[in-house]
Amino acid sequence: MNGYAQVLLILILIVLIILIGLFILGESANEVDWGHPWLNRIDGLNRILCRRFHHLQHNDIALPETGGALLVCNHVSGLDPLLMIAACRRPLRFLIAREEYERPGLHWLLKEVGCIPVDRKGRPEQALREALRVLQQGEVVALFPHGHIHLDSDPPRRLKGGVIWLAQQTGAPIIPLRLDGVSGEGRTVSAVFMPSRARLQGFGPLDCAGEDGQACLQEIAAYLEGKGIEGGAK
Repeated sequence: MNGYAQVLLILILIVLIILIGLFILGESANEVDWGHPWLNRIDGLNRILCRRFHHLQHNDIALPETGGALLVCNHVSGLDPLLMIAACRRPLRFLIAREEYERPGLHWLLKEVGCIPVDRKGRPEQALREALRVLQQGEVVALFPHGHIHLDSDPPRRLKGGVIWLAQQTGAPIIPLRLDGVSGEGRTVSAVFMPSRARLQGFGPLDCAGEDGQACLQEIAAYLEGKGIEGGAK
């Protein structure tokens, strides 16, 4: 065996060892059943990434054990969905911009975990109808009502009303979250690789099914902007 072949063999063995290690780590850290062993191991690896690399701290997220629910959060980076998944004990179905959903290299994974693409320049109501169907099946839908990455330093942006429509159509509770401490604020992919001290604060569920939509949106905005009722965290 020549030197080139030996180096190649060593590299292959190193890659196999790394893959086996990741396989074992992902399986041991997995906390949610996504319906497929590979997705469950990815869930475990994501929890390790968020807790050890991004030092994620969070309180108990008040998701019901079963039934449909809406999870809403402020949106500061592309890391946000990973942090939310790592903090929850149920699978999350994210509404995501179609251009992000179709991002090369990630499309297969986003499709497998059930992300719902939103065509913001075409017919966004199709995504709402799909989210409605998912909620009626008892799943958790997660979305960012600001619509885009929105930092505290930015001028206030009015929240999109789709979350209220979904709550009123299904009676699903809305659980607000407030995220901060992310180093890669304003970034998308690169934020995942920048170590953070992320904090995710969950508040009690809101029942907006029979309430005034604008009043509910204002209450959600207060939580997402860090102005929620004192003591509202669970």
